[in-house]
Amino acid sequence: MKIHHIGPAGVNPYQRQLAKTERLATEKASRDQVEISKEAKELQEAASWEQARQAKLDELRQQIENGTYQVDPRAVAKRMIEYYRNHR
Repeated sequence: MKIHHIGPAGVNPYQRQLAKTERLATEKASRDQVEISKEAKELQEAASWEQARQAKLDELRQQIENGTYQVDPRAVAKRMIEYYRNHR
């Protein structure tokens, strides 16, 4: 008595599933991308702002120590008036 296999012989269904998942993983990997949010970009810029602010503070400190710092009385008065108008 001879038994003939019906369908393809030597096919491993698990191997096909493995190949399919590997192919999908490769496709997903090629489509991945990174986006930096607006907030993250602002945080990166904040570091440079801090350096510029520190440089300006150092410059003002030097002017005060040397006695060369000049106050603009009109600008101070203008800012005081704006402050009191906006904070009633």
